[in-house]
Amino acid sequence: MRKKWIKEELAVDQHVLDGLIEKLSCPPVIAKLLVLHGIDTPEKADIFFNPSIENLHDPFLFKDMDKAVERIIRAVELKEKIIIYGDYDVDGTTATSILLMGLRVLDANVGFYIPNRMIEGYGLSLTGNRAIESMHAQLVITVDCGINAVEEIADLNTCNIDVIVTDHHTPKEILPEAFAIIDPKLKDSTYPYSELSGAGIALKVLTAIFMKIGKDGNEAVGGYCDLAGLGTIADIVPLTGENRIIARLGIERLQQRKNMGINYLLNLSGLKQVLLKSSDIVFKLAPRINAAGRMGSADRAVELMTATNPDNAKQLALSIDSENFKRQKIDQDTFKTACDMVEAKYPDMNNTYFIVLAAEDWHPGVIGIVASKVVEKYNRPTILITISEGEGSGSGRSIQNFNIFDCLTHFEDYLISFGGHKYAAGLTILPEYIDILDEKLNEYAREILSEQEIQPQISVVNELNLQQIDDELIKWLKMFAPFGPKNMNPIFMSSNVMVVGYPYTVGMNHLKIKALQNEKTLDLIGFNMGDLIPFLKKGSRIDIAYSLEENNWQNISKIQGKLKDIRPSQ
Repeated sequence: MRKKWIKEELAVDQHVLDGLIEKLSCPPVIAKLLVLHGIDTPEKADIFFNPSIENLHDPFLFKDMDKAVERIIRAVELKEKIIIYGDYDVDGTTATSILLMGLRVLDANVGFYIPNRMIEGYGLSLTGNRAIESMHAQLVITVDCGINAVEEIADLNTCNIDVIVTDHHTPKEILPEAFAIIDPKLKDSTYPYSELSGAGIALKVLTAIFMKIGKDGNEAVGGYCDLAGLGTIADIVPLTGENRIIARLGIERLQQRKNMGINYLLNLSGLKQVLLKSSDIVFKLAPRINAAGRMGSADRAVELMTATNPDNAKQLALSIDSENFKRQKIDQDTFKTACDMVEAKYPDMNNTYFIVLAAEDWHPGVIGIVASKVVEKYNRPTILITISEGEGSGSGRSIQNFNIFDCLTHFEDYLISFGGHKYAAGLTILPEYIDILDEKLNEYAREILSEQEIQPQISVVNELNLQQIDDELIKWLKMFAPFGPKNMNPIFMSSNVMVVGYPYTVGMNHLKIKALQNEKTLDLIGFNMGDLIPFLKKGSRIDIAYSLEENNWQNISKIQGKLKDIRPSQ
């Protein structure tokens, strides 16, 4: 599908750009990038480039934080049984591990419970409640779930089990009657930042506990920011504000290899002696951790992250890595089937605004990943549903400018249950309602989205002459990391470059090409773009859209472009 290239227009006083260039001694394109981020003074640039623990907000700005912390401390002192109720994805398992390890340091009587994805599904359930009862829980702390578990928390209340909800998902109109609720997306939230991940909120809760008992709150941040950063980056939340600080600090601590279990998994991920980037977490580390919950029990992920025995940690890492290998094969098969279904079900893609696919044989652990890939290929909000024992379980992913959670609130009469946030949602549905839901979602999306918004787009921040690409530019670009939503690795374009030599493929159909402009060459790699080789003749003229990175191979560092698209020069 042909992509539309859009240049980001910048309406700003030239004096602002000139001031940044002069005072920071930075290239003009860096000044433009800063202004695109809303940074228009050297002082703001310093805060952005140097995320600090000191710039994190006071956790007691959460309305219920005092109440929650006092209850947790009382449970610790009285040796009441505390259960951390988590979720099976990376955000949920890292959040669980943060509170589990932090409370163990305080000698709490603490355990954890994570529902089985295939049997119980997401969040609290009555089945999970009975398991918690059998563990003699007196206090349950949810992480990355619970904000919409009205019935389930009411059930725990009847069992005289107090529940503290910590969650980052969007609440519905009716809130659960929990002892305390920590969620920055509450309508009356007093917290100044609303985009924290579940792991980020768990870190906030632990920081507040440490502060309340007289310990240094920064000790909690410093000790567990690797897991909080891992959960934040893996959950694809905006890497702005506090999330940027947590992610940067987290990558720095991950680089120090302080967590035994994660260190083993990093080695198995091919990241043994690598300077870690957010993309390494998203594409290599996080999928392995997710595989534990997708293919079996997410308990292993928590056990890995909290392991203190090297032999145990190593065996858990090997087991999870093996599960990931199986998950990759299932992913590939499911994605191929899904694409075939799209082509058959929606012959007129120009008039298709929402994709809904359902099958009886899909593994529930991979439909979220595959939905993301379908969105990436077709640029439409997508829900994949697997049907088992008369009920459909679905996972949805969205595109920019379309809130899939808000969308589903308009059609909850067709659903058994649903939850999520702007870009991702989960649901359960009776199979007989799937077709009508597809119809209704397409009608709704057609009203919300324009034709331009469903056309795949590339946002280009600046046109570069290849002569402008040098070590100095790369040095500045690296200071914008870690990259992620709302702080993406910037995409540049260069026009009328010449193809040098003969393009070729490496690995799984990845394109390798060398471009020449004004006697300066740039090596580029295009992942899954090998099919373009027949159109790239030696000496042909093309326009390229790409991001820039430093490629390290055998201790040799070289600037490389990562291709996003190619088009013939006009």
